[in-house]
Amino acid sequence: MVATFQPPFIPPETLLPRLAGRGYALLSPAGLGVLCGMDASALHALNPSWEDLQPDHYLRDGGNYRKRRHSCFIADQGQLEQAPHRAHWQSQEYNALHGGMRRWFEPMLADTVAQPAWPALLLGLAQVCSAAKGEQPWFVEAHQFRIDTADGIGRPTPEGAHRDGVDFVAVLLVARHAISGGETRVFAADGPDGQRFTLAEPWALMLLDDARVIHESTPIQPVGDYGYRDTLVLTFRAGAFQGDE
Repeated sequence: MVATFQPPFIPPETLLPRLAGRGYALLSPAGLGVLCGMDASALHALNPSWEDLQPDHYLRDGGNYRKRRHSCFIADQGQLEQAPHRAHWQSQEYNALHGGMRRWFEPMLADTVAQPAWPALLLGLAQVCSAAKGEQPWFVEAHQFRIDTADGIGRPTPEGAHRDGVDFVAVLLVARHAISGGETRVFAADGPDGQRFTLAEPWALMLLDDARVIHESTPIQPVGDYGYRDTLVLTFRAGAFQGDE
């Protein structure tokens, strides 16, 4: 039997000190709702869109286990604006497997972005970023992921333990269905500190200071015929989107 470690959730009022001290922090769904000024159940209005993600044709490991959508936004002074659709780009410094190429994914559905929970979520997290690093526009990339077990095994982070080349990364679990594995691991970028846990509650949040920690999630396997793990990954970057400098 494989041990499962519970996420070290903290009260939302201690998020900034924890982020400053350890480089990462975790909130329960209820804590995330408090942080973003809404009932956490409002986030469930976003869930149906994970049933309409599109295959990721860029996987260099030859797999067929990842579906996704991708859109970009700018959060500035309490306002959220959707940017024109663009490619996702990372340097090879941050993504040795898929870095250096412009990857065009299908955009998020208009109905998803129109849900009231969507701007509340992004603007609430942008406020945390500004509280940590100063008030400024935040360039946000939103990635909807479904990792499934159609190949027998699914890899949430095929590039391995990594940083994303941004200022902050928010990883939100949306659903787990009939799987084992999918353990999250966070390590200090310049020291031995590390922690492992399994996100299981829908809309639990892990927030990372990308300069200070690296992270990965372990492969998933089906419990039965088919399983999947749905996540939303939001990256917050000051100055510009990656690839625009």
